[in-house]
Amino acid sequence: MRVLLAVAAILLAPTTLLSDQPFYDRVHPSRIFNGPRHYRIFLPRGYESSAKVYPVIYYFHGHSDRYTLERYDNGADTVPKIADFVATHDVIVVAPDGYVARSYSAFYGGSPWDIQQRDVEYDFGEYFRELVAHIDGSYRTLTDRRHRATSGLSMGGYMSLWLSARYPDLIGSASSFNPGPEFFAGDRDHRVLWRPKDHVANHEQVMIRLVRASGDYISQYTEETRMAYARAPKVSFEYRQDEYHRHWATSVAETFDFHMRAFATASLDNVPVEWSHDDPYAHFRVWNYDVESTGPGPGITYLGDVTQNGFRLTTRKWAPDGPPSSREITVTTPSRYEPGATYTIVDRGLSNNELRRHTINADAEGRLTVATDGSGHEISIIGPGATERLPVLLPVTNSDVLRVSPGVRVNLPIRVYNPGLKAITNLTVSLRSDYATVQLPGEAARVPVLGPGETVDLSDRLAATFVAGAGYYAPARIEITLACEGRAQQARDIDVLIEPSLVPPPLAVEILDGRTATFSVFRQKGNQGGGGSVQRTVTEGRGNGNGVLEPGEQATIWVKVQQGLDPFDKGNWYRAKIYSTSPWLTEAQDIEEQKGLEWTSAQQRTSVVELSRAVPAGAVIPIMLDNESWSFWWTPDVRYGPETLYQAFQLHEHHLHRYEIKVAPPGLGTSVAKPSTLDARR
Repeated sequence: MRVLLAVAAILLAPTTLLSDQPFYDRVHPSRIFNGPRHYRIFLPRGYESSAKVYPVIYYFHGHSDRYTLERYDNGADTVPKIADFVATHDVIVVAPDGYVARSYSAFYGGSPWDIQQRDVEYDFGEYFRELVAHIDGSYRTLTDRRHRATSGLSMGGYMSLWLSARYPDLIGSASSFNPGPEFFAGDRDHRVLWRPKDHVANHEQVMIRLVRASGDYISQYTEETRMAYARAPKVSFEYRQDEYHRHWATSVAETFDFHMRAFATASLDNVPVEWSHDDPYAHFRVWNYDVESTGPGPGITYLGDVTQNGFRLTTRKWAPDGPPSSREITVTTPSRYEPGATYTIVDRGLSNNELRRHTINADAEGRLTVATDGSGHEISIIGPGATERLPVLLPVTNSDVLRVSPGVRVNLPIRVYNPGLKAITNLTVSLRSDYATVQLPGEAARVPVLGPGETVDLSDRLAATFVAGAGYYAPARIEITLACEGRAQQARDIDVLIEPSLVPPPLAVEILDGRTATFSVFRQKGNQGGGGSVQRTVTEGRGNGNGVLEPGEQATIWVKVQQGLDPFDKGNWYRAKIYSTSPWLTEAQDIEEQKGLEWTSAQQRTSVVELSRAVPAGAVIPIMLDNESWSFWWTPDVRYGPETLYQAFQLHEHHLHRYEIKVAPPGLGTSVAKPSTLDARR
């Protein structure tokens, strides 16, 4: 501690500022790193002679770079662009240092921010809070969240999105240039894969801007991230594509202008009346709510539709579609309630449909503490200052999104819950959609009375028919309107994914239930294309190893693909992601692996599934097998702006196959698995 204090005395000593210098390289003492940390700061012209206070943009560097932002261009592009902007605008820009000693071979040349899956040492989120406190304490800054922004390139672009998602009450706006699509987050021993596209609700109170270079090698991933934000109506979102031949931070000045507009947006000063937040940490604090989530293994805690009157609390082992985590969770509210007053807590279980009511008292500060588990709960708070809630549309699926078949009438699993202590009268539930692929009968469901704590299942009264083409799942959306006597009308969206109309059976299938098998798999040759098959031997699953999935066993499923995305990928095998609506088949594990020689952080995600011991004999379980293939797509003769392509695009494609698992009838002893149509292996 004495060492840190001595360092602080030196590093925080007054420094003479030179008006003609565009930036300053500084260090400060860090408790998180137990030593000094570097940053580069760009101060506006006239800073040393004025009394102004300024907003701050934190700019995060990418892979193989550091706080100087000079690795890729010797300081000839990004640094001058930032300096020019700061010279003509009232704003401070700070470039933090993502350096982690074990991950860097030299001053440059390493993987920053400690956002890998294993062997992590530091929480750069907590360090960011520490750096913000240092900057706000050492420079004349505006310290509210409206006037604090994040930006960055590649891995730094990911950090901008990740930190603003983790701390929406600390950051008012975030921009990202060609962000890395996914990295790992969470406590050191409980890391989870975190993809911004799975957690857009965290940004409903943050202004977001995404910038893509047309010739950027991870453009497909950026487009997937863009689509997630573009379809989120509650997120203030901007997007720009620049004609440029490489992975780079383009439109720096225009993007910083976006932040200047955010600094002038007074609504960012407001504490939201309603919000949602997902977090992978065992303890987190957001919007003055404190959450403790304890239990074995990794997991993500979801707080949904939080208001003074209640919230939804769920967990997942992984996003977006993992099962609930084994968790004990305590939520402590801010001082929103009458000190010492008694409140009724109405708790409806989402997994078991149980309804429980009990009373608690607010503490002397007006806070309430609610304790529950991670299986999923709809929590209502009723008492002084907390009114009865509107009717609640319960989740339509346990997964991330409802998957539906085309060409048949689909009963929509719509359930409405009364979370209050009084009856709801004259409830009307109606549907509409702007998608031509969604065909609705136009009829509304009416419920004369819905008693306190009751749930009505409207799946037999509300249906739709969906139209699909070929290819992969197609997105659509249905708007559900809830109206009842004496309450405000509300609208809720449910997203659906429509199966393609033609889904072939797999060419061949292997089930690994404790078996060892050797497969030919595709391996890229390099960044200019090419490649071929290599042999891979794996031992996976848990069972008797006879190659069929039987009750109580866990397994992976491998499929043979006649032609992958790459021209050289012919007749190779892929492990599959498995989708099923059966209660007898559950996804026990999410397998995350690098995609061949890809240079991105994106993971190939596949399944370990478990067949329940309670599955009835003779049961038939339809499943969808989804495997992903990939390719380096190299077109050296195509220009992006005046320049030819700098490096190959890293592309990926999904392949769907229908399949069935059939549990053997009594007396036959084993279950069998085969395609739902003619077995292509014959």
